[in-house]
Amino acid sequence: MRSVLFAVVWCLLLVVPAFAAEPAPAGPTDGQPAPAFRLQDQKGKWHTLDQYQGHWLVLYFYPKDFTPGCTKQVCAFRDDIAQLRKAGADVLGVSLDDVKSHAEFAEKHKVPFPLLADVDKAAARSYGVLGERMGLSYARRETFLIDPHGQVARRYVDVDPEQNVKDVLADLDRLKTAAAPTAG
Repeated sequence: MRSVLFAVVWCLLLVVPAFAAEPAPAGPTDGQPAPAFRLQDQKGKWHTLDQYQGHWLVLYFYPKDFTPGCTKQVCAFRDDIAQLRKAGADVLGVSLDDVKSHAEFAEKHKVPFPLLADVDKAAARSYGVLGERMGLSYARRETFLIDPHGQVARRYVDVDPEQNVKDVLADLDRLKTAAAPTAG
């Protein structure tokens, strides 16, 4: 009951307009190196950006486990994980929630990819997605498509939780096609 109440409060905070505008996002833009990170997943395993060198990586930040939009987003990525993997991409979800919360969220929604706990807010800060509203910190809903060389290929701002994975898949296909050598 306590976690449900907390999720409802978070939803209200994210929907209610802020009294002061948030600063423009900092962090990497398309073509820039993705910032390094070292974060634990829902099983306690550590993940770093370097582990994903040579692979496409979808790194998506979301505000809070168990909230409606975040649940829609994790389920959309879960439902399309086979397509993402077929396209050669790994997926990592990141929020400021702790490992225990991620474990419960992942178990409830049968999440087949790592959810990373950014409890010290370092990754959210370095990616320019750390938000604050009414004294509470959260990760803004943004996604980074990182190429096999560790460069941000595409940054998605103001993400639609249900459409995000479709946009990523379309861009992944387009970017991989553009990078493919032409026969000559």
